[in-house]
Amino acid sequence: MDHTAARIARTIATEIAAKPDQVAAAVELLDGGATVPFVARYRKEVTGGLDDTQLRTLGERLTYLREMEARRTSILESIKGQGKLTDALARSITQAETKAALEDIYLPYRPKRRTKAMIARERGLEPLLRGILDDRRADPQALAEGYTGDEVETVKAALEGARDILAEELSENAELLGKLRDFMRREARITARVQPGKEEAGAKFSDYFDHSERWADIPAHRALAILRASKEEIVTVAIAPEPETGTERAVGIVAQAIGIPGDGPGDRWLREAAGWTWRVKLSLNMYVDLMTELRRSAHQEAIRVFSRNLKDLLLAAPAGSKATLGLDPGIRTGVKAAVVDATGKLLETATLYPFPPKRDLRGSEEQVLRMIQRHGVELIAIGNGTASRETERFVADALKMLPEGPKPTKVVVSEAGASVYSASELAAKEFPELDVSLRGAVSIARRLQDPLAELVKITPESIGVGQYQHDVDQRLLARALEAVVEDAVNAVGVDLNTASAPLLAHVAGLGPSLAQAIVAHRDTHGAFPSRKALKKVTGIGPKAFEQSAGFLRIREGDEPLDASAVHPEAYDVARRIVQACGRDIRQIMGQPEALKAVRAEQFVDASFGLPTVKDILSELEKPGRDPRPSFRTATFAEGVEDIKDLKPGMSLEGTVTNVAAFGAFVDIGVHQDGLVHVSQLADRFVKDPHEVVKAGDVVRVRVTEVDVARKRIGLSMRKDGGARGAGEGGRDRAQPAPKAARQGKPGKGGRGGGKQSADQTGALGAALMDAMKKR
Repeated sequence: MDHTAARIARTIATEIAAKPDQVAAAVELLDGGATVPFVARYRKEVTGGLDDTQLRTLGERLTYLREMEARRTSILESIKGQGKLTDALARSITQAETKAALEDIYLPYRPKRRTKAMIARERGLEPLLRGILDDRRADPQALAEGYTGDEVETVKAALEGARDILAEELSENAELLGKLRDFMRREARITARVQPGKEEAGAKFSDYFDHSERWADIPAHRALAILRASKEEIVTVAIAPEPETGTERAVGIVAQAIGIPGDGPGDRWLREAAGWTWRVKLSLNMYVDLMTELRRSAHQEAIRVFSRNLKDLLLAAPAGSKATLGLDPGIRTGVKAAVVDATGKLLETATLYPFPPKRDLRGSEEQVLRMIQRHGVELIAIGNGTASRETERFVADALKMLPEGPKPTKVVVSEAGASVYSASELAAKEFPELDVSLRGAVSIARRLQDPLAELVKITPESIGVGQYQHDVDQRLLARALEAVVEDAVNAVGVDLNTASAPLLAHVAGLGPSLAQAIVAHRDTHGAFPSRKALKKVTGIGPKAFEQSAGFLRIREGDEPLDASAVHPEAYDVARRIVQACGRDIRQIMGQPEALKAVRAEQFVDASFGLPTVKDILSELEKPGRDPRPSFRTATFAEGVEDIKDLKPGMSLEGTVTNVAAFGAFVDIGVHQDGLVHVSQLADRFVKDPHEVVKAGDVVRVRVTEVDVARKRIGLSMRKDGGARGAGEGGRDRAQPAPKAARQGKPGKGGRGGGKQSADQTGALGAALMDAMKKR
């Protein structure tokens, strides 16, 4: 390992709480084409057990640090080419720890356009500045008289030229920039003011018409709201220290960089020049730097929240392989119905009209009952858009007409993104003859059976669990969400003989083209009898097989171990374990008691260490176990179907649809999600709502406030129902969800981003999220 690689390994090791040799080993694997899921699951001995989160961070930091090293080399070569590289400068460049620090050092040597300072130097005014700096007792006015002439007509012009040179030197002083940046991070305030005449147009941003808080303290969602308001030209934004004391301290830092010990004429002139430089140049530089930092950190937090919510949604409990009736509610256009079998294969579709204007209630009930009986339907998935509760009531009445015995379970399902899938090229290819509206019903049915398998067909951005998702860096967002999907798919595992191409595409080592090749081979030759048969697929080479095989499952195939997460490369170890038990492998798998006497240490060898052997034992005990929770659904209260039905004090069950920094949104079955503010999530201080809830959780809430006119619902999960005022830590009681939180109109019009808008905390008023009593 060369010096640069070693330095990068040390830096990353510190950041992810690992050892440099662990990082170096992981880097070698990743550089060799290994995927994060494969390394995290099957190369624990090599990396010392780094998990997927550590490996993802490692990958991101590795890219950043390698880019920084390349830039470091480029800067060194550039300055050396100018003949200005000294040993001290080279050391400073070598020791710089961030890209920003590197660029600060490089500023004086960066090729630049012709500046006022350059013009002043050309006019011979640099000696004037040196004279003022060298003799503080001399009068700068008198010194400047000696520099007037044809090009510099007045003393004032001469002194302004000297000041321009000084300002440029200060603006390129890396040490000064670092001190000012640190000062601003500590002391700066971010201020937003409404632009004259924009009050009505920007009403949704009214919380930020006259807003000020410490830059260091502003949470991501408020920062993003202010940034959007600024982008829409509703407010002007400033980042600056306190006007009086703060500005004076900033100027003092600049003056200190010059060195102004006394109060001579030269000192006074330099002090004024320091103030001018701060006002005209350095304060603007600091504004740009801090705004860039704020935007970057806010984007990172928004992406982190989106990623976490997406992970929770993808890993939500599957209802299982059961015949399912999917209903996409609608009033005027009818309720779209689709029945799929236990494998998700479409069996029948219909359009029902139980509501006005057609109001064919009897015919619709008969149609539902026929489909249930004809196909042995066990589950009924009802989309949560427009007419969801009306459809649920219609289904409940229809089910009463069934003869005695087990009846299908009805479940309200999030239809976020269903319309996006319906109109997609993938849906058109899968159901070329099916009407777009009916495809949505198929998606709703399938996502109840297996949320992960169905949601991977939709771009993550369309699922609607993001925060200001359209404002953040789309490249970074897409990369982060793809990593979440990849980790989720590989954590669960994929049935090689039933998985769709979109699902297979997220398996480690595959991708869209190989996934299509696998499906085409399966359609032509039938089901794969074993993992080994995967090698017959065109394009699946040794590397792709190595990376993907452990995440693919074959139920009841030729090789029992193919149904587990044991990698084919470790089958010999698994067989030695089975042999030691003296029983057939099919008798061992899924029988934990048969493996109790086995000691993992006995099977460690040169190729497979203790972590892998322990994983094999776990798989033999529960082969192909699904890490997702068992299925459970919320039961909405009878007679509570509209916001007008809500009363403070009601205790209701609901499903968490989204989690943000300030709380959680909960669907309680009234077409409008309520908000449990972070202060109302528990009878204790909660810093991060994810500590308490995640998307998909079924929770019990109490209604605290209802604002029918503005469609705001305040909820509490406290045992006292949120009756207390400030609560622990001085937190205010929960307030109802502001207008911003509900702009995504339920139903067909807004379904691309879910029942709430894709920016549930976003543009249309997440800016108002803190209109709930600010914490």
